[in-house]
Amino acid sequence: MYIELKDYVKVIKKAVILDHVSYKFEQGKIYGLKGKNGSGKTMLMRAVCGLIKKTSGQVIIDGEELEKDISFPRSVGVLIENPAFLPNETGFWNLKILASLQSRISDDDIRGTIDRVGLNPDDKRQYRKYSLGMKQRLGVAAAIMEKPDIILLDEPINALDEDGALLIRNILREEKERGAIILIACHDTEELELLSDEIVVISEGKILQ
Repeated sequence: MYIELKDYVKVIKKAVILDHVSYKFEQGKIYGLKGKNGSGKTMLMRAVCGLIKKTSGQVIIDGEELEKDISFPRSVGVLIENPAFLPNETGFWNLKILASLQSRISDDDIRGTIDRVGLNPDDKRQYRKYSLGMKQRLGVAAAIMEKPDIILLDEPINALDEDGALLIRNILREEKERGAIILIACHDTEELELLSDEIVVISEGKILQ
């Protein structure tokens, strides 16, 4: 399993957002995307999961080209920017609705994932009553619940206390051991270095080797 960007360019309103990016991501590794706000970290994640269309270049996932052979990666879990769920549903029901799109996992799998991120699957509170930290945990749960080949997380420990951050770190290491390709963007350099097998530095839409 691999993801390869070949000379990828994204231009929005004459501004070059991603500038001839070439990089190969391999399974069983955590890649830390490091760069200032607006450097292109989030856009790189959007490119990998098919949420933006290229201006030129290629994204190849295990031999299949995005926008040509496939519209989206076949197996991906994503948390980009803030988690968004139905405000009047419980955490469990929100994940159940998401899981119904692919029907790959059971209710027990969903409950197990909610428990894994430190939430109670039987919590009857509506999502709108969740704290910021609880919302973040549910966002991570949504990204990992189907055991995807590719996991993309933007600021995964945002709003989490020390125990929550430790829990998410351990989950990401377990997902890496399972063989997932994991990309994380984080403003905390220390956190990135703690988690990542490779740090990918991005500046003004370019990867600095």
